[in-house]
Amino acid sequence: MGEAEIPDSSYQTSQDSQRSAEDAQRRARIRKLEAEIERYRQASEDALQPLDWCIGYMHGSGKRGLARSLSKNRAYIRTHLLKRAEQPVPSQDTYEG
Repeated sequence: MGEAEIPDSSYQTSQDSQRSAEDAQRRARIRKLEAEIERYRQASEDALQPLDWCIGYMHGSGKRGLARSLSKNRAYIRTHLLKRAEQPVPSQDTYEG
C-alpha cells in the first residue's frame, strides 16, 4: 500500500459521515429558513387586516371608489406578493365595478 492510498472502507465511512453531517446541517438551515418565511408571511397577512378595516370603513362611508382602489391593491398584494388566493373583503361588492 502506498502513502497516498487510504483503505477504501475507512475513507468511505469518513466521507459518508461527513456528508451525513453536512446534510443534517443543510436540513436544519432549510427548516430555519422555512420558519422565518412563514413568520414574515404571517406578519404580512396580519398587516392586511387594518387595510381590510379601512376598505370596510370607506365603503360604509360612501367612498366606494376609494374602497374599490384599496381593494384592488389588497388583491394584488395577496395574489402577486404573498402568492395566496384572493379572499373576500368586508364588503364583497367593493370588488365589483
